[in-house]
Amino acid sequence: MSDSFATRWQPTPGAAIRQAATVVVMREQPHLEVLLLRRTRLNSGDIHAGACVFPGGMLEQEDAAAAAFSAGLDDASASARLSLPEGGLAFFVAAVRECFEEAGLLLATASDGTPLNAAQLESLGELRDALNRRELGMAHICERAGLKLQLDAVLYHSHWLTPPGVPKRYDTRFFITRAPALQVASHDGQETTEQLWLTPLEALARRAELKLAPPTVQTLQWLQQHPTAQAALDEVAGYTKVACIMPRLAQSAKGLRPVMPHEPAYHELGFADPQGQGHLRDDLAAGPVTRLSPRLLRVTAPNGSVMTGPGTNSYFIGGGDENEWAVIDPGPDDSAHVAALLAALESVGGRLRWIFVTHTHKDHSPAVVALKAATGAQVLGRLPDHAEWQDSTFAPDVHLQGGERFALPGASTLEVIHTPGHASNHLCFHLHEEQMLFTGDHVMQGSTVVINPPDGDMAAYIDSLRELQDLPLQWLAPGHGFLMPEPRGVMRAIVGHRLAREAKVFNALTTQPQSVSALVQAVYVDVPPKLHAMAARSLTAHLLKLEVDGRAVQHEAAGWCLAS
Repeated sequence: MSDSFATRWQPTPGAAIRQAATVVVMREQPHLEVLLLRRTRLNSGDIHAGACVFPGGMLEQEDAAAAAFSAGLDDASASARLSLPEGGLAFFVAAVRECFEEAGLLLATASDGTPLNAAQLESLGELRDALNRRELGMAHICERAGLKLQLDAVLYHSHWLTPPGVPKRYDTRFFITRAPALQVASHDGQETTEQLWLTPLEALARRAELKLAPPTVQTLQWLQQHPTAQAALDEVAGYTKVACIMPRLAQSAKGLRPVMPHEPAYHELGFADPQGQGHLRDDLAAGPVTRLSPRLLRVTAPNGSVMTGPGTNSYFIGGGDENEWAVIDPGPDDSAHVAALLAALESVGGRLRWIFVTHTHKDHSPAVVALKAATGAQVLGRLPDHAEWQDSTFAPDVHLQGGERFALPGASTLEVIHTPGHASNHLCFHLHEEQMLFTGDHVMQGSTVVINPPDGDMAAYIDSLRELQDLPLQWLAPGHGFLMPEPRGVMRAIVGHRLAREAKVFNALTTQPQSVSALVQAVYVDVPPKLHAMAARSLTAHLLKLEVDGRAVQHEAAGWCLAS
């Protein structure tokens, strides 16, 4: 996503959605090139003013009438391709019409299916002018000139929906085609003021200058992977279903910007800002409080690293008439973070009553001491079985075992679940009303967690993940990262990843003992060497699990080998 596309207009939730079609026109000269048109800069109300775009625009009522002049495609087939009950052919017609209006290229044959003759080609300019003046519609043009629209030459490529909150929203179907032979593209001089034939690489290199919108950028990135126009067309011809892509708005350092579905913040924006008010950030900045729901706040600690991702999240749950709150994981012993937690409480005029801790690693629990001293809140958690790598200052007022339920303010029910694996004392917390699980380090966004024996246990970790899959969950609130959807799928994927890694460990074992460092180099070839020290911890956890399973044996001095 180009930072040049960030904007500072005010969101307008509830804007009407308009149906539109866009067509990507390709040629080879000799390399694959794509046609871009520069939109006029005169329309100050258009957020795309001055941007370079593919030909396209809104569907018009007359587009349906031109379906009678379609070649090779009927409405039933077109609608099926677009996953619509009916009316799909109008999108194909709109794509062809907009290409003719804006670029002067008409995908058409003579009515008998033969290529356009010299007279028909010569008349295209006059017909285009009449179309742009709205003196003639496409159906009238086809009837007068004896034409059939080559709708079967226009292939359905992608589906984009403008984010909620944008002043004008479009439900746009993207099509792709080859430029018609013997025709020369030209901008219309009104809606578009310049035309450019560029390779995808050239266009992407100039994305800031060209003011490319996210759908344009993503389409060009896709095109860049294809050496020829035919290769691109062949891939699209094989599509059986096209998913709808809808960015969401978030604040960046340069103003509002669209966040794409593959970005970490995307799904959280859908949870916390479904109407597109644009008040949430696209990053996990340390310090500011983020309101995720009426009963849920988050503050991120300034301890981002290779181990902690963007930093440790502290979550507040509560509110209601009492305006009392619980916090999950107050985080590291960092005075700035403790001050940010207290400022968050002050911003809502609330009182902290409870401090819950998922586990006692030093990025999650040490701030308990300062926060309890400042608020008098009750501390709830569990002590570890092993002292190594643990927070020695942690002293809970209430020792949690798992299975406890707490009725918190704001009509919030918090259930405690013991989830050993990453740590022997690891707890997750199920917020029933949000169908949300606070995962601590059991699940984190964008990375797998380290399992560090002796307190970490790979078998227990996998078992805990499997047990959590039975819970009625919609969201995961990780200790590191944004809110995550589809909890069952996430946890199944982690279990699959761990078992696949275990299989690699087992396959690397031989009858001769090998050191852990040698096994790491064989098993973690997909991990940068600078992370091998951390990988060795999880590999040791895998080996210990294999030993319990009777598949590996440890020779203390020489290392690990297959069990006989």
